[in-house]
Amino acid sequence: MSEHPTEPSSSVANGASETDPAALEPKDSEASTAPLSNPAQQRQRAIHLAQAVRHELQKAVIGQNAVIDDVLTALIGGGHVLLEGVPGLGKTLLVRALAQCFGGDFARIQFTPDLMPSDVTGHAVYDMQSEQFKLRKGPLFTHLLLADEINRAPAKTQAALLEAMQERQVTLEGRALPVPQPFMVLATQNPIEQEGTYPLPEAELDRFMLKLRMDYPQAEQELEMVRQVTRSTRSDMLDVQPLRALMQARDVIALQRIASELPVDEQVLDYAVRLARATRTWPGLSLGAGPRASIALVRGARARALLRGGEFAIPDDIKGCALAVLRHRVRLSPELDIEGLSVDQVLKQLLDQVPAPRQ
Repeated sequence: MSEHPTEPSSSVANGASETDPAALEPKDSEASTAPLSNPAQQRQRAIHLAQAVRHELQKAVIGQNAVIDDVLTALIGGGHVLLEGVPGLGKTLLVRALAQCFGGDFARIQFTPDLMPSDVTGHAVYDMQSEQFKLRKGPLFTHLLLADEINRAPAKTQAALLEAMQERQVTLEGRALPVPQPFMVLATQNPIEQEGTYPLPEAELDRFMLKLRMDYPQAEQELEMVRQVTRSTRSDMLDVQPLRALMQARDVIALQRIASELPVDEQVLDYAVRLARATRTWPGLSLGAGPRASIALVRGARARALLRGGEFAIPDDIKGCALAVLRHRVRLSPELDIEGLSVDQVLKQLLDQVPAPRQ
């Protein structure tokens, strides 16, 4: 449960390590510029890169700017995302667009009731020529993994993701194999259709840094979406092919490193811990958030600070990601559930009443 992103293995794409100073240095068009050895210059370039990716994603995913910011927050913070929304809002499109902007490996798993753990992680295959068993890696060995409709697979198959999400490795036939770095799981689920679904266990939910909810777009945004989609040659979906690949694996690792080094005042750290601890005794919540929530709040605050171009994290950065960090880690008491209150409503009351440090 380290606050900093996991150290990359030697198999990182392009051979770049986390401390590679060239990851965010000027490209060919800027070859005449001096190397970015200054941390302030590296931070400014990281800010520009993150904001350029945000702008590129907004071309494909219309009317979901807040969700785009949150997905980038998780990517920069080194976490995983659970996307919840009714069909047709662009959950899969968002992940495909991110994969297009990111030059690393991308894989998709359609979770179904008959999906086996080995279909996710891989398995040993007997090779007739060598007369030996060889490991065949599953789709889990990638940079970006789309776990589509994750709640349609039984708990045993869902659990195949747990080791990779937390420890960045997969154990196959007694061997611990590292997954490529960076590694991010983006899982989707439909909150309406519950027939034939399996609730995600608490241990798995806790490993998602953020749980995001996609709502219907505003009227003018939906109008623009219909205008663009009906001009597209790809039936009822937007084409992500025109999106530019703005970063590689080493760039993402460098973004994560730079974000993890942004200063966080002790009062802001204390505020994150107080928010997480308040959920454990808050009226109306029967289950509170654990220490992973405090860590996710600080990681998310640093990532949001980088996205907005700040030099350090502030209390508003904590507040900005608090709902997404906490909503899947707490449980509403039966009394409030009967009254029709939602987890988000209770958490908003908590955020209003837990005092934030003055800037």
